[in-house]
Amino acid sequence: MTQRMRSSSRKNSFRPLCIALAAALQASLVWAVEPFVLKDIRVEGLQRSDAGTVFASLPFRIGDTYSDEKGAAALRALFATGLYKDVRIDVDGTVLVVIVEERPVIANIDFVGLKEFDKDQLVKSLKDFGIGEGQPFDKALADRAEQELKRQYLTRSLYGAEVVTTVTPQERNRVNLSFTITEGNAAKISEIRISGNKVFSESTLKGLFDLNDGAWLNFYTKADRYSRAKLDADLETLRAYYLNRGYLEFAVESTQVAISPDKQDITVTINVKEGQPYTVSGVKLEGEYLGKEDDFKTLVLIKPGSPYQAEAVTQTTRAMIERFGTFGFAFAKVDARPDIDRATGTVAITLVADPARRVYIRRINVAGNTRTRDEVVRREFRQFESSWYDGRKIKLSRDRVDRLGYFSEVNVDTNEVPGTPDQVDLTITIKEKATGNLQLGAGFSSADKLSLSGSIKQDNIFGSGNYLGLELNTSKYSRTLVVSTVDPYFTVDGISRAIDVFYRTQRPINSQGESYELVTPGASIRFGVPFSEFDTVYFGVGFERTEIKGDNLPLNYRNYRTVFGDKSNSLPLSIGWARDSRDSALVPTAGRLTSLSLDWGFAADTRYLRAITKFQQYIPLSRRFTLGFNAELGWGKGLGGRPYPIFKNFYGGGLGTVRGFDQNSLGPVDVTGAYIGGNRRLNLNSELYLPVPGTGNDRTLRLFTYVDVGNVWGENDPLTAESLRASAGVGLTWVSPVGPLKLSYGQPLRKRPEDRIQRLQFQIGTAF
Repeated sequence: MTQRMRSSSRKNSFRPLCIALAAALQASLVWAVEPFVLKDIRVEGLQRSDAGTVFASLPFRIGDTYSDEKGAAALRALFATGLYKDVRIDVDGTVLVVIVEERPVIANIDFVGLKEFDKDQLVKSLKDFGIGEGQPFDKALADRAEQELKRQYLTRSLYGAEVVTTVTPQERNRVNLSFTITEGNAAKISEIRISGNKVFSESTLKGLFDLNDGAWLNFYTKADRYSRAKLDADLETLRAYYLNRGYLEFAVESTQVAISPDKQDITVTINVKEGQPYTVSGVKLEGEYLGKEDDFKTLVLIKPGSPYQAEAVTQTTRAMIERFGTFGFAFAKVDARPDIDRATGTVAITLVADPARRVYIRRINVAGNTRTRDEVVRREFRQFESSWYDGRKIKLSRDRVDRLGYFSEVNVDTNEVPGTPDQVDLTITIKEKATGNLQLGAGFSSADKLSLSGSIKQDNIFGSGNYLGLELNTSKYSRTLVVSTVDPYFTVDGISRAIDVFYRTQRPINSQGESYELVTPGASIRFGVPFSEFDTVYFGVGFERTEIKGDNLPLNYRNYRTVFGDKSNSLPLSIGWARDSRDSALVPTAGRLTSLSLDWGFAADTRYLRAITKFQQYIPLSRRFTLGFNAELGWGKGLGGRPYPIFKNFYGGGLGTVRGFDQNSLGPVDVTGAYIGGNRRLNLNSELYLPVPGTGNDRTLRLFTYVDVGNVWGENDPLTAESLRASAGVGLTWVSPVGPLKLSYGQPLRKRPEDRIQRLQFQIGTAF
């Protein structure tokens, strides 16, 4: 029995060897041909592709001498195209026959059961692996596509996702690919554990994380979905928290991520070593500081006697490197070397500077602009060619180009000039983005109800840097049509010019049954003069014609129309100034906004002055809490013995002024009971922003508490503290998928019996 098994084993091992020898013999017979002159070349087996594709890959033509080497080269070239599953070459006399078996081509890609991703997103991802409509199909690539789809689902914590590929043959050697996906439920972080911490509680440390293990708003924030990138970011936040509180030797020793057998629950365990806290015992400077040690010492933010703070060290070294850059030293280095004394718990910081060499700019290059003209970019530069390298001016130049809004990426690279150690070239590389904007919008508020809006804007028309726009608004109380154009460099010195042509229709709110409207067509031209890198003063002149339409008018409108007629022409001069240093226009947490504007109606039917000044300040109390202040003062006065135009009145009450009161209901009321506004307005607002419990560090959804004070006064009304209205309340701001929303509920603190109260107020806008 043993002998038979061995004999059988020999036979089984001998059979593959015989097949291999036979194949080798056949190959040698096929290729063992004498060189000959080709009389013709035929292609067989084509179903879909053109014969020209085959001929283009062959390294020979009719009339050439054919050899085995050329045949082998032809096979390699045809296989390299990726279009053919098999290729053979036969010789029939002096005729060469190329026999191909085409790979099927993907006719269509479909996804079944797809919910988590957008189809276009996955199609784009598969194209990177060579899987796409019109491309040759390969089973190995399909397997890789399955793995790529599973990897995409892993990034969304869908660890149980299954992908099954179905290949359906079609006519003309084509196939349809269908990926059937069973997504399952997302795995969620059931627990985050931190061990080794003694100084700070686990709840305090977990509160620093964007990831969490069970907050009630996770259905919105998805903060309980595990992501390695998010965990790494949270670990860096944790490390920074300790390093900024004196724990110089803090370390994350290990991180374990465990998933349950059903792939639905994830446990994250973080092991830390806190070490001991250190106090800065002293700071000294070493190295070369260009004889300006006193100047560099002013940049030191590290305070002896205070706990060690890594952020202060980083800011100090960065500021010193930037200061070296202002003197032309582009490659300066500043190292912070700690000298730790564990016995006393102190650390001495030595800042070692090496300015390297001073250089100047040989040439400034602009790259990546396929549409925008070079001059649009270059005119924003404050660093010039053939001058000393100045890091501050280069950064300012980069920021100015970025603020244009025409580019998605702006980078400045410094390149050494070969053979010239004291020269560098600057290359500003930009990535252009679409600057045209066609938008339709809708909004709903407790005051305006439903309103529609639309706009066509081009911020960089023809690559010139000029702006051209058309805007339309159909609010119930304020309808507007505006055509605008702006030339930011009307002169070579950077003076801008803006031209507006507009048509506005206004219906004052809460008009107690009156049916009237104000129609104002007009035009204006403004110029902006830059007085510094951050301050621009605007001035201009305009023309307006205001027509009062309707028969059922408030008393003051009837009186005005009796004296001045139903049409009034205005020729106002305007001047304004603004500076904005807020970190965000939508969800600011720090910075300041100040502005001032003045209109002077110096000719035509109306003579008046109208001024508005605004001040906003945002103070970050912590990473999650922000205190905001807003103050606004409006003032108007008639000139030349003429009254202040009633259609230039200010209104108060509601969102944007004093919440808790009906929209535009504050201020004077005429004998008919209509709210007519006034020529003076004061708004004082304070808000404390705080996170919604369970949202972690998400800034798009925030709660706030507020206190508002203000009112509107007529020309003969005394401006007294007793006349001020005040309210307090709570609210919610949300940068939602359908647009920014603001909801507030207020309680008037100071009111009069005649005031109209509206405690719940909201506003939302959307684009579609």
